[in-house]
Amino acid sequence: MGLVIAGERSGAGKTTITLALLAALTRRSQRVQSFKVGPDYIDPMFHRWVTGRPCRNLDPVLTSEAYVQQCYRQHAPLADCAVVEGVMGLFDGATGAQDWACTAHIARLLNLPVLLVLDCSRLSRSVAAIAHGFRSFDPRLQLAGLVLNRVGSDRHLELLTAALEPLHLPILGVLRREDTIALPSRHLGLVPAEEVVQLETAIAKLADLGETCFRWETLMPLLQTTARIPNSNSLPSTSSPPSPSSSSLPSSPLPTPHTPHPTPHPVKLAIARDRAFSFYYEDNLELLQQLGAELQFWSPLRDRALPPGCQGLYFGGGFPEVFAEELSSNQPGRVAVQTAIQAGMPVYSECGGLMYLGEAIQDFEQQAWPMVGAIPATTYMQPRLNLGYRRAIAQRDSPLLVAGETVWGHEFHRSGLTVEPTSPLYRTWRYDEDPATQPGVTEGWQQANLHASYVHLHFGAMPQLPQRFLQHCQQWSGKVAFVPKNL
Repeated sequence: MGLVIAGERSGAGKTTITLALLAALTRRSQRVQSFKVGPDYIDPMFHRWVTGRPCRNLDPVLTSEAYVQQCYRQHAPLADCAVVEGVMGLFDGATGAQDWACTAHIARLLNLPVLLVLDCSRLSRSVAAIAHGFRSFDPRLQLAGLVLNRVGSDRHLELLTAALEPLHLPILGVLRREDTIALPSRHLGLVPAEEVVQLETAIAKLADLGETCFRWETLMPLLQTTARIPNSNSLPSTSSPPSPSSSSLPSSPLPTPHTPHPTPHPVKLAIARDRAFSFYYEDNLELLQQLGAELQFWSPLRDRALPPGCQGLYFGGGFPEVFAEELSSNQPGRVAVQTAIQAGMPVYSECGGLMYLGEAIQDFEQQAWPMVGAIPATTYMQPRLNLGYRRAIAQRDSPLLVAGETVWGHEFHRSGLTVEPTSPLYRTWRYDEDPATQPGVTEGWQQANLHASYVHLHFGAMPQLPQRFLQHCQQWSGKVAFVPKNL
C-alpha cells in the first residue's frame, strides 16, 4: 500500500503536508520510502533529509508507465510506509490539456489512494463544492480523505466541517495557519535542503505539527507497506475512508527495459556534487553503478583537482549562478576540468554543468565570473523561465547518443547563452516540437568528447545512454579518443 499526497492546485501546501507527515513518521521510528511525481529535484532533497532514504521520481514522460510501476514496486516494500508527493494540482498534467503524467495518472497507475490537500485560507462553505468536484471528476480514483490547510480559527474549522459533513469525506488532517514554519525560496523554487539555515529546527517543528494534526488511526493503515499495528492518537474520527483494494499494483507482469551488461572493467566517473551542483536523479546514479561505474564525488567549489584516475566527468544541474564567484575563484579546479576536456576525456553535462563549462556566468548583478571556457559562450540570467518537457533528436553522434536518436528530457532554468552554435556540427539537439510554434529549434553544445545541454535526462527507460557513455570513458582511458562517425 501507500498514499498519494495531492493538492487542488499548486501552492495548496502539499509539500508542507508531505514533510510534516514524513517527519512525524520518522519520529515514530517508521522506515519511510518517499516518491515525487514529476521531474523535480529539490523536493526530493528535503524528503531524503527527513527520511534518510533516497526519494524516487515517478515520471512517465521521462521514463514510461512501466518504469513508474517498476520503480514503486521495487522500493516501496523495502520500507514500513510509502508516501508519494504529487505535482501541481491533482489533475494538472504535462500537456495542460490531458492528465498524462499528472498526480491522478500516477495514482491510477499504482492503484493508490489519494489524500487531497485543500487551501482553506479563503474558503468556508465553498470547500464542499471543491471537494465534491475533485471526488466526482474521475471516479477511477480512490479519494481517501482531505487535509484542511491554513485554517484560521476554531470557528473557521466549524464552518468547514459543517459544509463537508454531507459528503461523508473523512477529514484526515487539519493544519492551522502557520507562519513560523517557512522554507526559503529563490528563482527556481525552494532553496535546496543543504543550504537552508536551521533546517533541523524547521523539520522538528513540522514533526510536532504532524504528530497533532493528522488522524493517525486512519492514516497508518493507508501508509503502511507491511501489516504492522499503527500507533493511534490525534484528531477525532468523523467517518471512514473508502477501502482500498487489497493489491496496490497490477498483478500482470510489467514490460521492463532491457538493462545492458556492465562494462568489463570498472570505470572511475567523477560526479560534480556540492551546493552548486546537486540536481541528480538517484536512479541515474544507481544505474551508472550497476553498469560498472565507480562514482567519485568531487566539488568544483572546493577541490583544486579532479579525483585521481577518473575516466569521465558528469555535471548535473544546480545553482552555479548563485555560487559563480566561488566557482570562479577556484581557478585550479577550472583549469583541471579544461585540461581534461582538451585531453579528450568524455564529459556529460546538464543545465548547470553547461553553464559552468562556458566562458563565464553573468550573475543577477550583471557581473561576469570566468568559468571553465570549454564552450565559447557566456551564460546570462534573465527573468523569463524556460520550463517544460522536450522531445529532442540528437543531431550528431556523441559519447552518449547516436545521431537521430530521440529522447524525452526536461528543461528548467532562467538563464540563456550569449552565443549559440553556428555550425550544425556543434549542436546537440533539435527539438521535435510543433513547427508552427517551435520551428527548427536547436539547443546545446557538442564537441567530439563533450555533451552539454540545458536538457535533463532520466536514464531509467534509456539504459543504453549511460552504458554508451561508460564505454567511451573506458576507451578514452586507453588513450583512444572518441570521434563521432559523422564528423
